[in-house]
Amino acid sequence: METTQSAGQISGNVLFYNSPEPLNREQHAKLALVHKDKPYAFAAAGTAVPLTVSEFGPAALTFPVIFAGEDRVPLAVMGLNNAENLFISADGSVEPNVYIPAYIRRYPFVLANDDTQDRLIVCIDRGSELLSEQGQTPLFDAKGEPTEYTQQCIKFCDDFELERRRTDSFIALLKELDLFELKKATFQPQDETGAAAGEPVTVAEYYGVSEEKLNKLSAEKLKELQENGALAQIYAHLVSLLGWDRLVNKTMMRQVEAETAAAAAANLN
Repeated sequence: METTQSAGQISGNVLFYNSPEPLNREQHAKLALVHKDKPYAFAAAGTAVPLTVSEFGPAALTFPVIFAGEDRVPLAVMGLNNAENLFISADGSVEPNVYIPAYIRRYPFVLANDDTQDRLIVCIDRGSELLSEQGQTPLFDAKGEPTEYTQQCIKFCDDFELERRRTDSFIALLKELDLFELKKATFQPQDETGAAAGEPVTVAEYYGVSEEKLNKLSAEKLKELQENGALAQIYAHLVSLLGWDRLVNKTMMRQVEAETAAAAAANLN
């Protein structure tokens, strides 16, 4: 894995990374990490965040874990409205006891494709507020070598890449078994008495594992899925779908809070 080479041509758009640059000992010699008690402000607009398969279990305790697009990319759904994260606030604070996906924790580091040499290189988001020449933890030492902090971040990115490849294999297996189906998340509006009011409203469409198809697999195939760990991750995904109600409730509460604040502000005027 290349880490401190001269800048190559990197490709691809990466969520949260506005100005990715290959990590370079000359260009970034004076950069340092800025210590913040609430470092996750960059993710406050992250409605859905990529997950690796090993994260399904802990993520399922907080968010719906879904699959999106032709590639069936696993995502943690952290909000229902565009550019809204119900668990990470604009000031970077995180709701207590919420799992933070590794995709967020690796920031501002990331691995990216270098088209010129067909390789992965370590990059940083040069526009990140977490990096500054006035920061507290340097990226490079006086000899121009990556500091222990930087080495740890690079290892985290390497480990994330390994998990991403494991995730690709997991998705390929589910596709091979034809276990995916299109699903809908809905909620039922209620009147003041708690009775159903109108038709159910669709809040999301996504791909998920079909329980019907899963139950039709042979005992031999189910045993194979159990032994390779895939079955546990499938069940974690299915259990996580109970979290749609939580997202709906949190969205409605946030809307009420916004309306109350707006009314209070109007009264002051």
